[in-house]
Amino acid sequence: MTELATRAQAFGLIAEGVAAGLSAPWRLYLARGCRYLSLSVGDRPEWDAWRTHLGCPELNVRVYDAGGEIRRSSTAEVVLDGCRITVELVEEVTTDDLERLLVVGPTGADPEDR
Repeated sequence: MTELATRAQAFGLIAEGVAAGLSAPWRLYLARGCRYLSLSVGDRPEWDAWRTHLGCPELNVRVYDAGGEIRRSSTAEVVLDGCRITVELVEEVTTDDLERLLVVGPTGADPEDR
């Protein structure tokens, strides 16, 4: 991995991922001085692909109420050459999704089968 000392190098890191077949992030934030780079993606497969591409071992999942809608925010983070890179996915979830998180047992069963 090259040192992320310039904005061009940080954007090059993203361009490499897109050239390798990953979907372009829908939002990209690069802090001044290139010490923080944030990618927002549209769905879980994109999130997993970017996480794998960047080698993000850190994972944080948070579920919260956003004005009556339940959302899940998944964030993965890695530090490359002093630059913190995060990949974030925000999804709307239903109470059925939350129920599945609370059930202990096989994950392939339909809610009606329980």
